[in-house]
Amino acid sequence: MFRSEYADVPPVDLPIHDAVLARAAEFGDIPALIDGTDGTTLSYEQVDRFHRRVAAALAEAGVRKGDVLALHSPNTVAFPTAFYAATRAGATVTTVHPLATAQEFAKQLTDSAARWIITVSPLLDIARRAAELAGGVREIFVCDSATGHRSLIDMLATTAPEPRIDVDPAEDVAALPYSSGTTGTPKGVMLTHRQIATNLAQLHPAIPAGPGDRVLAVLPFFHIYGLTALMNAPLRQGATVVVLPRFDLEQFLGAIQNHRITALYVAPPIVLALAKHPAVAQYDLSSLKYIVSAAAPLDARLAAACSQRLGLPPVGQAYGMTELSPGTHVVPLDAMRDAPPGTVGKLIAGTEMRIVSLDDPGKDLPAGESGEILIRGPQIMKGYLGRPDATAAMIDTDGWLHTGDVGHVDEDGWLFVVDRVKELIKYKGFQVAPAELEALLLSHPDIADAAVIGRYDDDGNETPHAYVVRRPAATGLSEAEIMMYVAERVAPYKRIRHVTFIDGVPRAASGKILRRQLRESA
Repeated sequence: MFRSEYADVPPVDLPIHDAVLARAAEFGDIPALIDGTDGTTLSYEQVDRFHRRVAAALAEAGVRKGDVLALHSPNTVAFPTAFYAATRAGATVTTVHPLATAQEFAKQLTDSAARWIITVSPLLDIARRAAELAGGVREIFVCDSATGHRSLIDMLATTAPEPRIDVDPAEDVAALPYSSGTTGTPKGVMLTHRQIATNLAQLHPAIPAGPGDRVLAVLPFFHIYGLTALMNAPLRQGATVVVLPRFDLEQFLGAIQNHRITALYVAPPIVLALAKHPAVAQYDLSSLKYIVSAAAPLDARLAAACSQRLGLPPVGQAYGMTELSPGTHVVPLDAMRDAPPGTVGKLIAGTEMRIVSLDDPGKDLPAGESGEILIRGPQIMKGYLGRPDATAAMIDTDGWLHTGDVGHVDEDGWLFVVDRVKELIKYKGFQVAPAELEALLLSHPDIADAAVIGRYDDDGNETPHAYVVRRPAATGLSEAEIMMYVAERVAPYKRIRHVTFIDGVPRAASGKILRRQLRESA
């Protein structure tokens, strides 16, 4: 068993809105949220006051403790206000992908039994269709304005009393994000107030922040990574969050330059852009102090190329999953220059880990040997909504969550994630990690992006199949060239046997490759 080097932190038994905004009065006029597109700014005092007024209006509209409210929006400065208002009114917030179809949205509404929706006017038609398909939705609110719908802006004028809800942080579910579905049907992940708030306290010793720090929020708030790293954590500590609705490279780089961003929390595709795209050289990114990448594997060479180009400490990584609120590992800020390349970090406070054999799950492995990563700690989810069997399959009777990820720990406690158990390709009994081959493919100067899955040949052997995005100027790049490039650099059993050229690699909003889509298309 591996244990964190940090001292344990006591459970944070506060509702998430109080855990995050407890120091709002102290931070006062410090900018809490800035719209990176038009400069609209909300101070800490305003975020605290506004979310309390909206909570009062939601309670007046009929929102009660135990209700589920669907928050369906891209990143905006109103998103945190809507989230904290809903939890203060006693609701559980299920966050919805803003690009979800009406059918996908309706499935989530039905599964979560959501009775309320907060959306934005550009997405209103989809929200209406989803509500009609699901049934049971009492009202749809909008963050901005739309005829026939109450807006959060109008709700600020309510004279209704602030709701006083008796929240049990250990039992009451604050957030109900849905797992990505990259390895199965999306499931509602029940995260209590205590689990989310305690995870923030666990992360703080390794990744401290405070007034003067400026974080750029381009990864989506609806995803647990964005919700924690870009919303809850910085607002808990008095930092300023500059909000962008989506990733557009020029807008992203302009925001770093114009708002003097100090910290980036990103996914590997953004690291790739920072390392290789020519537009990066046209912007002043000197305000940046560090970059953290998470949500998907990041190749050590790509991380080094990014940090060298920007003159920063090596890109740090973090590790976790929705079911873990989400964090378990991170490269501490004070160790970024010394961390071994490719590590996803060390255990955060109050967290334990086991590495168990893939062939004998009851066998614990020592440092240096790869196996499935098991986690135990106060941040483990309450369970999957309405799916006790799936919960039991994920969390064993001793409280260990089986991540489905494969990794090993070195003698100093640094974790290295190899791949997912279900994504490992088994070629004639040998295990091939898609992430390893993807990292190698990305090192080719004519390849812009790549993904690898297993494909069965006529003999029933599972072989590596690469999906490759050529760079615009490399239209002549051939399948044979790619296979030879890989063959010269890997053991024979890891060679790419098939190459398909595509226009873009399908990814979740977090940056994770949607291998299931590639398997289905194949």
